[in-house]
Amino acid sequence: MRRTFILLLIPLALAACANRGLHDLRNTSSGPDEFMIQPSKPLEAPPSYSELPPPTPGQANLTDRSALNEGIQAVGGSTRVNDGPIPASDGALVRHASRLGVDPNIRDDLAESDAQFRKRKARFTQIRLFPVDRYNQAYRREALNADREAARWRQAGARTPSAPPAN
Repeated sequence: MRRTFILLLIPLALAACANRGLHDLRNTSSGPDEFMIQPSKPLEAPPSYSELPPPTPGQANLTDRSALNEGIQAVGGSTRVNDGPIPASDGALVRHASRLGVDPNIRDDLAESDAQFRKRKARFTQIRLFPVDRYNQAYRREALNADREAARWRQAGARTPSAPPAN
């Protein structure tokens, strides 16, 4: 009896050691994946069929939507490519953000520190009986509670913009 129990326990223990990272993003439903469907813009007839540009295989069509560009436009940004100098409208913002210096390797430094953080948080979470998305649990202390932060600034006497009520 003891030997049978041990033989059943070994595969379970080995299966629990699989490291899938913090995010467990598997589709567990049998229905369609709604994130795989990308709506397109309505078709439009060109003013002249003889002046159409040549087709570009593998490139975007005029009816293809870009979620990234639509998001940038939704928050008031510009989607134009600007490899030149910083526009005058953004000069004050850039000067203020870089007043204490700019680290050219900030992205690499942040990626390395985040990888170390995730490794440290996932150290003792290898054994799981059920699939769990640990991302929100691991980053809970890093998240900013917008309502609490706005109340803190208001209590300190700072002018704060109005915000929708907390649900």
